[in-house]
Amino acid sequence: MLTENNSLVTEFVLAGLTDLPELQQPLFYLFLMIYIVTVVGNLGLIILIRLNSHLHTPMYYFLSNLSFIDFCYSSVFTPKMLMNFISKKNIISYAGCMTQLFFFVFFVISECYMLTSMAYDRYVAICNPLLYKVTMSHQLFCALTLSVYGMGFAGAIAHTSCMLRLTFCDANVINHYLCDILPLLQLSCTSTYVNEVVVIIVVCFNATVPSFAILISYLFILLNILKIKSTQGRSKAFSTCSSHIAAISLFFGSGIFMYLKGSSPKSIDQGKVSSIFYTNVVPMLNPLIYSLRNKDVKVALRKTLIKM
Repeated sequence: MLTENNSLVTEFVLAGLTDLPELQQPLFYLFLMIYIVTVVGNLGLIILIRLNSHLHTPMYYFLSNLSFIDFCYSSVFTPKMLMNFISKKNIISYAGCMTQLFFFVFFVISECYMLTSMAYDRYVAICNPLLYKVTMSHQLFCALTLSVYGMGFAGAIAHTSCMLRLTFCDANVINHYLCDILPLLQLSCTSTYVNEVVVIIVVCFNATVPSFAILISYLFILLNILKIKSTQGRSKAFSTCSSHIAAISLFFGSGIFMYLKGSSPKSIDQGKVSSIFYTNVVPMLNPLIYSLRNKDVKVALRKTLIKM
């Protein structure tokens, strides 16, 4: 009997990262520690920014939103991923799988544009410091933030609605630790041509536009830094940008590699490994590379701990 989505499959089985028994327990503890650090780091940073009034600037508001996105999209799939290491069969319902897909895509695309907004914020701060407060007004910050989540919502709707039109017959084992687009396309018993075209269009657009905007921002930043005569000033400016560039390279690089490799079994296996970087490593590192190297955050953390 067909379900409302014309699919014979009512549940999927997540294959996980590996099927080697000797690796299950070590990987469980490894990713559990990564998830704990991710949750503590991102939630801690959000709370710290809220509690300290001198951090209520556009830069730290963007950082707070980035931490919120990292926490949410890491939480979308990590609990199921951890279950896969300790259970024989990690089952997820059809509705649960589509929901996980929607929120995963939503937060991934939102992160792309949040990183872009942060690059623009750095451009204004370094290239037009005297006009920073005027340019990065509350209205502009709100508009950029709404645009970030709007783009994430549009991308998630496009991918999820295309996935819902597919029919899944007998195969229900997803060769991944989450309900991602390419592994799901492998299971469909109907044509996935439209889906693959949508993947190429949406991924290329959401990779090209933010990448181009970030590149232009940093090109102007670099030109402005080279004009600074003070060695200390140059060093401070480079230090501010280096962490952001590292996070951007890791996130965009692994994401593009995953989605532009195609949907063949071999590319899916390679994609599982590369996806660890933008699904697990980047959310864990962001609080470290954006805050612990930041003097203002260190001072705020010290003051908060003293008050407590």
